Amino acid sequence: GRSTPLKTNVDIAVAACDCVESVIVVQNTKGDVAWGNKDVWYHNLVEDMSKECPCESFDAETPLFILYTSGSTGKPKGVLHTTGGYLLYAAMTHKYVFDYQDGDIYWCSADVGWVTGHSYIVYGPLANGATTLMFEGIPTYPDASRFWQVIDKHQVNSFYTAPTAIRALMGAGDGFVAKTHRSSLRILGTVGEPINPEAWEWYYHKIGNGNCPIVDTWWQTETGGHMITPLPYASALKPGSASQPFFGIEPQIVNEKGEVLEGEAEGILVLARSWPGQMRTLYNNHERFMEAYFSTFPGKYFAGDGVKRD
Repeated sequence: GRSTPLKTNVDIAVAACDCVESVIVVQNTKGDVAWGNKDVWYHNLVEDMSKECPCESFDAETPLFILYTSGSTGKPKGVLHTTGGYLLYAAMTHKYVFDYQDGDIYWCSADVGWVTGHSYIVYGPLANGATTLMFEGIPTYPDASRFWQVIDKHQVNSFYTAPTAIRALMGAGDGFVAKTHRSSLRILGTVGEPINPEAWEWYYHKIGNGNCPIVDTWWQTETGGHMITPLPYASALKPGSASQPFFGIEPQIVNEKGEVLEGEAEGILVLARSWPGQMRTLYNNHERFMEAYFSTFPGKYFAGDGVKRD
């Protein structure tokens, strides 16, 4: 329950940036904060704003956001996504991977500053007109039933979280789960890392009561959205497996020579053709973009991950 003084961190960063003109501050915990001549209260700003907000038109390739990631290759990179392709792909994957239906309550527990938060808290759900739940806190405070209580309170239909959280809550014991019903749940999802079969089984049987398909999703900051994932009620589920590629995605398994491996195989994951949500470049460094992702196996996107197909 301890608060983190983010305003202090922002002040340090802004002191090193001559270009920043204003800092908009949201009053949350109502604790004391240092105040400078660049700081403006959010609640004061919105009081003066019009309730009308006409849509702006942009070219499809207009940059939408830059998100820094170290990914699998070390030094942070400014991944640049564009408006048309990214929004389309985030919306489409949200709709089909979570079997979104009008009126569903959808919850992704990720940090909104992570690509999962961008694609599956903000852009994807809102582009589909979904009700998206945003969570502030940790899953074990005030106790390990926090997630399950939130699901009951808001009657969440689709829940998307990380295997690390699932394993931590599994370790806390089933007693915290038994205090809740979770009967509103229809779809469960995992993101961020492979989920081990033991955690998958616990998630499926204890949290979903054996009724909710699990979409175990593989994707990256660079891809913008899901690349390999089961589709609920359509894909055969296998604990620990991300299953099959999403529509139009063409993954390949190659060896170190770039030779494509067919059938049952284990090797290096590449993508053989483009898709709408892919990043367009690295901010101010297109040369590094080409080198990091397209030079290892020319003509193919190098994911930097290993893969196994059974």
